[in-house]
This record gives sequence, structure tokens and C-alpha cells, in this order.
Amino acid sequence: MLKDLARSSHISVDSGAALVGNVEAAAAEADRTREQKAKSDGKAAAEPPRRKPLLCPIPETDLDQTLALAPWTVLHCLGRAMALSRQGAGRGLAEHWGCLKYTQALVGGLNSFLALSDEGRDTAEYYKALQSRELGIGFACTLSELLLRRQYPDHSVSIIPAETALRAGWALTGRDKGPRSSGSRYRPRLFAEVWKPGEASRVIPIACKGNHSNAATSHEQLASASAHAEAVHVGAWNETPALVFSTEIPTEGPLTVHALQAEGTGGWLQPLAHDLAAGLNHDVQELAIYPGIQPPDDEGREGEPEPGYQIRPPHFSWFAQVLGRTNAAGIAAFAGDSETTARYLTKRQGKQRFTGTVHAATGSVQDAAWTLLGTPFVGTDHVFRLNGTRVEAFSGVDATLLGLLTEGNVEEYRRQVHARRSDSQRVQWDSDWRGPVSVHSDGSVLALRVLPQPRTRARKALTS
Repeated sequence: MLKDLARSSHISVDSGAALVGNVEAAAAEADRTREQKAKSDGKAAAEPPRRKPLLCPIPETDLDQTLALAPWTVLHCLGRAMALSRQGAGRGLAEHWGCLKYTQALVGGLNSFLALSDEGRDTAEYYKALQSRELGIGFACTLSELLLRRQYPDHSVSIIPAETALRAGWALTGRDKGPRSSGSRYRPRLFAEVWKPGEASRVIPIACKGNHSNAATSHEQLASASAHAEAVHVGAWNETPALVFSTEIPTEGPLTVHALQAEGTGGWLQPLAHDLAAGLNHDVQELAIYPGIQPPDDEGREGEPEPGYQIRPPHFSWFAQVLGRTNAAGIAAFAGDSETTARYLTKRQGKQRFTGTVHAATGSVQDAAWTLLGTPFVGTDHVFRLNGTRVEAFSGVDATLLGLLTEGNVEEYRRQVHARRSDSQRVQWDSDWRGPVSVHSDGSVLALRVLPQPRTRARKALTS
């Protein structure tokens, strides 16, 4: 079974003009349903959510209609995305190990399409929403990186949890201190930062969902995802590009990723040369920005802000710093290094979660080291049973790169990651480790192997 995790299988990508039309129809139907419900309740119909004004297909030159992916690299992407997700009761360990529950959920093989396994179908009966949502995140992360590396071949790509990044400047919930406004519950799931040392980076919001139903459900999900992607503007009104995904994982048949993009000239975070305090090696200043996106006015005057979050030019270098250091925190959390994780987060981002008491069996300790595919890694391990068989998972980071983050040198970490980006992404079987190994361009690694099974010990008869 472990060998199957490292074998590539086909997945189908749907991104055409017909999909755009179906999503527009689904959005219009959702608005009609909302209006009819308001009338039946005797209330005034609420304004429909603001969506991306124009979604369009992704060219096949950027994203093939059929892709070959190994399940293990998708689960690695999911684990990295969950490391700072704030979904578990413990620290990063409680979250990023959550990807391991899907090690037997997908089945495929050479010249076949990826689909749910028998175990995946059984799980869907009880945890349908959770499984489809989390696998949807994994596929969206994987495809976003593939797409953006093609579109920006001279740049590196980092995937960062949007909620964690936004908390550095905005109060997102009632638990957060700071100004909040009504109507700003929509948020993208992730940010992709396309960057190159010494140059401006670009931020692309990513909204992603998943379902165990059919294409019609994916059309509805993409219409909803469009509203979440629209909730963050980087720069001017309606100029921020975005990606939206819905992964259709039927209980019978192969899975399909439905994907669209919003084009725009915005999203660029040009660093301010004189703002030395915004360097990635300096602590982030936690701000209290009032939520709202400022639309233009036909007469040249600014109108009332729309719900959402806007990064304006005075905050460009600050937000670039937030993204770089939040990504560094996620890398350290994936390696089980709580102390290093905490140094890169603000209080509102969850710094205290990596310094305080942790629930039993959910804490992570960065005390394991392995050489995998010829590279030394340090990180943390986890032993569990897979249908009765004892297995060991190891998550970590290239030893040299994690050492730089431990020292607080994010700038040098990024320089080295960017320099080795062309040959650092791979997933394959490591015969010395005896299991599948996935290495990402950010220096992180996820490995799994079967442990020697303990001998059954006969119980000794009690003697008087």
C-alpha cells in the first residue's frame, strides 16, 4: 500500500468556457433562492455577496486537462497547509498530522485515474464534509503550485494560510482584539505568494472547496468560492487576481478538479526601499486595520467601503513581511519546532499556542533526524497503526534551512530555497528509509514507513 502513495495517477482538470457559464448560472440561482427565502420570511432581501466580476478558464498551457500526481505529494501539501490552521486542540502537530488519515483514502495507479478507495468511501459515509473539504485543500495547494510555477518560471511559490496572515492586521472574530465590521465573514482559504529575492512579490488569493457529490455541486461551490476570493484586495479595486477550486470526489468514479481564475494587474507588493524595519528578519508589527475595501466613485470621490480586507500601498512592505514570516512559522511548525514557530507569529496569529501548555499526545518535539533521498532532514515523528500495522511518519525540514530559520535568518532561507527551486520538488520511494518520501521546494519533507512488528508474547501462567 505504501508504494501506491508514491506512484503517480491521473486526475482530470475541468477549466473551460462551459464551466464559466455553469458557475455564472449557479451564482444567479443562489441569488434568486436567497431573495425568494427573504420574501417568504417577510424580510427585505439582503444584498447578494460580492463575487469576482469575471472568472475565466485557465489555459491548458498553464494547467493540463490531465495531470499525473502521486497521492503522497497531495497529502504533503495538505499537511503543510494545516500546520497553522488553528483547527486542532494542540500545536502544529495536532493539525499537520491530520493529513495522515487519508493515506488509504485514495486509489489509483499507472495509466489509471485517482479515485476514492473502499476505505475512502466508508469514511465519506460518516465524515463527508470533513474529508471532501480537506482533500479539496490538498489538491488546490498542489495545482496552485504547479500552475504558478509555470506562469512564473523564474520565481518561487509559497502557499500560506490566509486567515493566519490576515490576523496580523485585522480582527477576524469576536475573540480578536481590534476593529471589526459586519459582512466580512468571507475570506479566501490560502494565499499564494509568488516571489523572488530582492524583487516585488505577488499575492494571489485562493478559495477552495470539495464535495463527494457531482459537477453541479462543484458549480455551486465555485460560485461561493468566488465571493471568498473577492474578499481580499491587494492594491486597487478589482485588480487582484485569484484562483478558485472545487474538487469533485464522487463515491464512485474518478475525481475531477474544477478550476477557474480571475485575472488582474494587481496583487503586487512592491517593497519600500526606505522601510528597513519591514525586512523579513525583523519582527512583524501587529496592526489594527479597520476592515473594508474602498471602491472607486464615478465622480472621483471614494464611496462607502465594501465588506472585506484591502492591503493598500502604505502597507505593501508590511504585508510582504507578514507573508514571509508566516510561511517561516508554518515550515517550523511542520518540523515540530515550537520555539522557532512562535518567534515568527504575532499574538493574534497564535504565538501563545506554541509556547503554552498543550494537550496530551498532541505536542510536537523537534528531536528526530533522517537522511532521505540523500539529504539530511530534522523534524518530528509520529508512530500510529494503519489497519493494525505499526507505521512511522516523519515530517521535517532540510537541516541547513531549518537552522537558518532557528537563527532568525528568513532572508537567507529564502535565498537558498530560491536557488535550489528547480531540482528540489519530488516524490519517490526511498529504499533506505523503506517508504514513500515527498520533498517540496520549501525544504519540507514528509515520509512514511512500516515499522518492525512486535512479537506476540505468550502470557505466562500464574504460579503460586
